[in-house]
Formats: sequence, structure tokens, C-alpha cells
Amino acid sequence: MGYPFLINSLVNLIVGLALVLAWRRHREQLFLRSLGLATLVQVLVPPSFLWWQNAHGPSAWLAGALLVGAVTGALLLLASGAAGLAGRPLSRHRLLGLGVLLVVVYTISLPLQPRFGQAISGLLNLAVGLVAARWLWAQRGAERLSAAMLVGLGLNQFWFVALGEAGLPMQASLGTVLRVGMGFSLLYAALRRSGEAAQRLRDQYLRMTEKSHFGVIVVQDDHVPYANKAARTIYNHPEPKPFPLPWRSRFVSEADKQRSLSRHQSIVNGEVEQAQWEGPRTRHDGLPMYLRFASWRIEWDGRPAEQVVVIDDTDHHAAAAALLRQATEDALTGLPNRSALLSRLAGLCEQGQPFGLLLMDVDRFKLFNEAHGPSVGDDVLRALARALQEAAPPPAEVMRLGEDEFALLWPAAGEGGAESASMAVAGQVRERLQRPLELPDHRFFVDMSIGLALHPESGRAPEALLRAAQAAMHEAKRVPGLSVRLADAGYVRGSGASLQAEQALRAGLHNEEFLLVFQPKVAADDGRLTGFEALVRWQRPGVGIVSPADFIPAAERTGLIGALGALILDKACAQIAAWLAADEPVVPVAVNVSPLQLLDPDFAGLVARSMALHRVPPQFLTIEITETAAATHLDQARERIGEFRALGLHVALDDFGAGVSSLNILRSLPLQTVKIDRLLIDPMPAADAQAVVRAVCQLARALQLKVVAEGVETAPQAEAARDVGCDEFQGYFFSRPLPAADAVAWLRRSRLAAPVPD
Repeated sequence: MGYPFLINSLVNLIVGLALVLAWRRHREQLFLRSLGLATLVQVLVPPSFLWWQNAHGPSAWLAGALLVGAVTGALLLLASGAAGLAGRPLSRHRLLGLGVLLVVVYTISLPLQPRFGQAISGLLNLAVGLVAARWLWAQRGAERLSAAMLVGLGLNQFWFVALGEAGLPMQASLGTVLRVGMGFSLLYAALRRSGEAAQRLRDQYLRMTEKSHFGVIVVQDDHVPYANKAARTIYNHPEPKPFPLPWRSRFVSEADKQRSLSRHQSIVNGEVEQAQWEGPRTRHDGLPMYLRFASWRIEWDGRPAEQVVVIDDTDHHAAAAALLRQATEDALTGLPNRSALLSRLAGLCEQGQPFGLLLMDVDRFKLFNEAHGPSVGDDVLRALARALQEAAPPPAEVMRLGEDEFALLWPAAGEGGAESASMAVAGQVRERLQRPLELPDHRFFVDMSIGLALHPESGRAPEALLRAAQAAMHEAKRVPGLSVRLADAGYVRGSGASLQAEQALRAGLHNEEFLLVFQPKVAADDGRLTGFEALVRWQRPGVGIVSPADFIPAAERTGLIGALGALILDKACAQIAAWLAADEPVVPVAVNVSPLQLLDPDFAGLVARSMALHRVPPQFLTIEITETAAATHLDQARERIGEFRALGLHVALDDFGAGVSSLNILRSLPLQTVKIDRLLIDPMPAADAQAVVRAVCQLARALQLKVVAEGVETAPQAEAARDVGCDEFQGYFFSRPLPAADAVAWLRRSRLAAPVPD
């Protein structure tokens, strides 16, 4: 009797281990794990039953608990595996409930007569088998056979119920056969299901890849077992011709062949998890294309392989290249543009090698457009581009930066270095442009101004080099014809200083950083104070006092002169009002008017409003107009002076003799005073200088005009000016411009006569 039980246990152990090992290979088949464990637990049932039958006391209780646990676990796992095989997995709650029920039933039946307990166990196993058979009968043969085996295992337990101990050998032997048969059927079902799942996945994969717009290629060992339709379309490789290996295709370069082979081996060997690359390729009909690739390791027919996904990026790459050309290429001439120049400059500067940058601008180019139309102007630019390329062949790089502006890069070459080589290239450009540009219907000569900047002497950064070359080019424009200027640090500093001054000037007006100083005017005969000229000074933060000669031109360039003039006028009226309020002996204060203010039709109204705001009587305000402004804008000057006279203001002509010196101005304008410029006073007391000033004084006296000599700095100048007929003096010999507080002392002495200093 022992041998059938021993064989039964060994078979259960082998079948259980086989099922568990099969599950470890096909983990998606969970029923193998449950049924395998059920079979392994079943191994414990016969020995635990024999122990329980022969044990006494506490040992019997322990043997009984082991027996209940073994039969409960085996049946519970059997039910879970059968449900999984049928595709109806049991939830944890149901398994827990079933397990509790089985423990209770087996515990109750344990003390009963053995044949009666065996009947209960057989009924439970038979119920599980019948339920499994009902679920599995609609499936294939292996599942049906497994269900029949489960039913047979349940019925097999009734040999002991029917025959007692005499039926145990038959039960053990038949159970062994049933366990083996069920094991084989389960393994077959599992393998078939795994194969079907793999086939479904493969079919899905193939359907997906066949419909994909991306090329999919499988490379294995020394051949390509699979290439989808998209891959063949991309490479223009028709079926059924075998798809070539990348490292054997005649359309792949030798370098790419070596890279492909090395990459394939690394992927298949597991050294690289995934690889990505891209680059130009050639179709099998010879057309160029641009592809992107990604590859990784897969299993193909049970062996490692490399799957390569191919994306045809030809159109996108071509569009990107077109955008890049558009961004870096001049559409009219085909030359690189400003962006390309900056990029090239950045690269050359980073290399640190010396090179020259020539910035070239066509002089009076707008005349071509005005005389012949824009199409001819475009033809001129194209012809000029060709001429520059002829004059400076590679390694020179010619670029077009703007409307009529070109650049030329020249690396240092020869013994003379960058300066010598670049000047030689500039000479070649000049020589070429001395010959006409040949157009279909025209022959034109072109003049260019050329600025030359050197790296690193003129600057180490691209923007610095451009600024230096541009400053030199503007300097070259001062010379007529084809001219070349080498960048000087002063050009760049001057341009930067001008820009900084203009920006600071705007901030200074906003912050009211300007103040007035007052230079006295004295009578020629007795030296008494006759008036002040209000002069503006700029208290620039971080710089100090700035002279008008340094910021007035910037104010005129930027159009800020109007705002500055209004500020000066307002401050002058405010100071006159303050002196009047302090009961000081006020004298007339003169304010200068710029040419741009003279053109403003509302300027007289501005003066009137400022006087009204500060309650300044007109006899205390004098308007000074420069001779140059009056001569340039004679009609406007006559109109403005008439408006000033209508307001009761005194009007003086300033800087007479510094400009056109037209005596007709003195007759044409309704003036009251003429101020002789220091250029005529400075040579005095020379006889010829006295003669000129005397003539002016005689003419002014005939026109009933008062004469003021400006720039009197020495006693001989003062004496000579008084002798030739000047009525008033102004200059450093008498006083420098004074702050308002110091001017008060002059006001308080204004009623006292004082001789002219000797």
C-alpha cells in the first residue's frame, strides 16, 4: 500500500514543480501558478493523513490542523486555478470566504468516521471539477481535458468511501494518472495560449507597422527579416527584393557603414539600450533624402535583433534649410546677410586669430533709384556684389548688410599681418570700382566709402568691431570719391560719447539739471552795469559743469533744443522776477534764441506766456538772435523780431562777424543792438582789426543801433574797442559768467559810475 502513495506524492511533486516552472516562463498564465501550487500542497495530504491516524494527544491536534490546512489550501488553489483557466478569476473576498467555509467544513468532518469525511472532501472536489467543467467545456480540447481530469480527481476520492482501505491503492494509482494527465493538458493549454498571445501581439505589431508612416526595419544577424511598406517606400526599395543591410548597401558611405555595424552589435549585445541618429542618405534610385533613426533591442523568432524606426525628415529639413538661408542670406544678391556676418564674426573672434573687417557703403546710392527706378538700383547692387567678389576672391567673404552697405571679411595672411592684407584687399576693391559696372542697358561708376577695423586691435567682440568699422566708414565719407579709413579708437569713443551725451541730455531735461549763470555787460564810457547775458550750464551728475558748446549741438540734433530753450527762458524770467521781488536794481537780461526756435511760429507766444507767468516787464528781457540763424532764415527772423518788438522786447543780433557777415542784415531786420563777435575783437588793437570794427560801428550808428563788443579780455582790447565806437563791452576782462547770487553784487553797484579798468 505504501508504494502507490509514494509514487502519487512524487508525481504530484513533479507535476506541481513543472507547472510552477512553466508559470515562471509564461507569467501571464496565472492559472499555472495556482494549479501548480495546488498540486504541491496535495503532496502534504497523504503523510498528514497517516500522521493524524496514528497520533495521540497534542500530536493528533497538530496533525489534524496540518491535514485541514493541506486539504483546504489544495482545494482553494485548485478552485482559483480552475477559475483562472476559465477566464473567470475569483476575487480576494470570494477566495477568503471559500477558504473560511472549507476550514469549517473540514474541521467539522475531521472527527467523523474517515470514510464519511472522505465523502465530504470528494463531494467538494467534485463540485469544483463540475463548475470548472461547465466553464471550460466551451473552450478547446486541452481545457476540456483539464476539466475532465478535475472531475475525475473528485470522483477518484470515492474509492476509499466505497471500499475502505482496500480502495486506497486504486485511489492513489488512479490519482497519479489523473494528475499526470492534468499536468500535461495544462502545460499544453498554457503553451498554446502563450503562442496565441505572442501571435496576436505579432499580428497587432505587423498591422500597426504596416499602416505606420514611419519605416520599421528589423536587423538580425546577417540579414533583414522584416521591413515594412513605409521603409520600402522611403528607400524606394520594391518587394520582394531582399532589403539590404545598412553596412552592405552601396548607397551608404564607408564611414556610415562602420558606424551602423558597430551600433548594431552594441544594441544586440545589450551594451546600449537605445540609439538615435540622423543624417543625409540616398534612395535606391539615387535621390537625396534626410532621415532620422531610432533603434533598440528586440526578440525576433526567439533570437535578439535590432529594430530600427526610420522617419523621413527630408521636407522638414529642406524647409529648415530654406528658413536658415532666408535668415542668413540676402535675397537680392545671394550674399550672406548681417546675421551671417555676426555669426561669422563670433566664430573668428572665438578663434582669436587676427583678421580684418571692411565695412563699405555706396555713396549717393539713392540717385540710382531716383534717376532710373528701383529695378535699376537692384541691378546695380547685384553687379556691385559680383564686382566685390571678383576683387576679393576667397578666402575673402563678401556680405550685404543693408540697402547699400556691404562687408568684407579678410583673415590675416602674409608677413604684413591683418592690417597689411586688409589694406591690400581694400586697394583691390578700389581698383575694381574705378572701372564701370556693366548692366544690360547701363554702365555705371560707383564710389564707396570703406571703413576698416582689425581684430583684435579695433575690438575683440563682434559688435565692437562693427562699431569701429562703421565709425571709420563715416570718417571716410568726409573724403570725396573712393576712400578708405582705418578705425581709430577716437572714432568709436566719440560715437559712444555722443550717444551717451544725447541720452543723458534727455534725462537732464527731465530732471532739470540745468542752471543759468549771468555775464555782465558794461558801458564803454564809465564801466557801469548795463545788463546781463543769461548763459546755460549743465550740472551733469558724475561729470560736473558742462559747457553749452558740448551739449547744444546734441540738443539741436535730437530736437531737444525747443524744450531746452523754453527751460532757459523760464529760468531767466524766474530770476528777473526774484530780483524784482527783492527790490534789487534790475537790469535787462539777454536770452539766446536757437535757429530752430526762430522757426517756431509759436515761440513769441511762449515768450509772452513766460513773461506773464512770472510778471516780468518787457524792458527787463532782451532776445538775442545769432547772425547765422538770421541770415539763413531771414524771412522767419524778420517775422519773429517783429513779434518780439510788438511785445516791447529789446532784440539784439548776436555773434556778428562770425557767419556770413552780411551788412544787409543790419538794414533788413528791426534790431536795436548788434553784438560784434570775439573773432573780430580778438585781433585788436591791430590797425586792420580796428578798421573793420570801426566800419561796423559807423554803420550801426547810421542805423541807430547800439554796438556791444564781445570777448573783451585785455585792457588794450577794451581801449581800442571804445576808441572805434563800441557802446558796451562783455568779456572776461570785466567778469566771467556769475552765479545768480554773485550777480547781485553787480546789481547793487549798478547805479555807481566806475571807470573802465586800465
